[in-house]
Amino acid sequence: MGIKERMSGNEAVAYAMKQVNPDVMPAFPITPSTELPQFVANYISNGQMDTEFIPVESEHSSMSAAIGAEAAGARTMTATSSCGLAFMWEVLYVAASNRLPLAMAVVNRALSGPININAEHSDSMGARDSGWLQIYAETNQEAYDNWIQAYRISEHKDVLLPIMICQDGFITSHAVQNIELIEDEKVKAFVGEYKPEHYLLNTNETMAIGPYANGPYCMEAKRAQAQGMINAKQVILDVAAEFASISGRKYGLFEEYFLEDADYALVAIGSACGNIKDAVDELRAKGIKAGLLKVRVFRPFPGEEMAEALRHCKVVAIMDRAESYSSQGGPLGAELMAAMYRAGVTSKAINVIYGLNGRDMTVSMVEDIYAHLAEIDKRGLRSEDHYNYIGLRDKEVR
Repeated sequence: MGIKERMSGNEAVAYAMKQVNPDVMPAFPITPSTELPQFVANYISNGQMDTEFIPVESEHSSMSAAIGAEAAGARTMTATSSCGLAFMWEVLYVAASNRLPLAMAVVNRALSGPININAEHSDSMGARDSGWLQIYAETNQEAYDNWIQAYRISEHKDVLLPIMICQDGFITSHAVQNIELIEDEKVKAFVGEYKPEHYLLNTNETMAIGPYANGPYCMEAKRAQAQGMINAKQVILDVAAEFASISGRKYGLFEEYFLEDADYALVAIGSACGNIKDAVDELRAKGIKAGLLKVRVFRPFPGEEMAEALRHCKVVAIMDRAESYSSQGGPLGAELMAAMYRAGVTSKAINVIYGLNGRDMTVSMVEDIYAHLAEIDKRGLRSEDHYNYIGLRDKEVR
């Protein structure tokens, strides 16, 4: 039986970190992820973890130290948010290209500017092409569960890529929710010991980490890295199936909520999906076939699978909590629309930007989006429909 508790999202992830008990954690504080290294440091001080905590002078140093520790053969983790993630930009690519399966808790927060400390996906979405796996959570429970699955995914011999476990800053990271924890011994058995095949402290190791690669070698390395990302889809599903056997909670690449027969669907990531589900429930009670596709895994991008799940829908709104400044919308919208096109899905699709800098998205706002989709279904798509904002002070869907 699971252990019933009440925890914030940061507490839940830190508790999972304690249960996994990695070898090394370099970290530098930044709101709203500061609590994570703080909790871990307390666990270490209280003798509940034997992780080596390394205080560093910046987030760039944090990721550099994590790369060094992981390359040496230590299971490694760190945590960051927003500008801290941006400060790591250079070495994010190094970690991925070196095929180092370290794990990072990303508590999503808007990148500046204007300066803001609230929830947005611009930080992790900005790193979407760095070669990291990315898994997102709607709730504190999911943030906890995702962390426990993280190393099983990233350390798999067919993957060997670093992983970001993401949750929305303050909305889940600091809000307290009911949660069910798994017993320590079950977590330890599930995650297992880290036994890397190649690592620098192995006296017989002939592999180099981070060497200069010229033309004859570099492209092949990138293709191999890309294959690890492709392989990760099946590994994520396999790990989730095994996780369900110890927790009773089932996960996939995405969640379908009343999607099977939906005429109008929203596609979204993270905590906003709770309000979308409430809106779907209310609309279903009125006889409107509304549905939700909640994205859990963004890297690898399950475009083919999501396109197939949306094939029967009449109109789809793809929701982005990040602005790409491409004049076309956000990253989720761009990638999913491309996937739908390749799959021959003829559903009408629009992109909606919401929740920037922590702006609320209420149930009534979600209902407005569904009403807009119904309007599009009747009159057809117009050029002004494709790229919308919801929640601006002086207008709704636009």
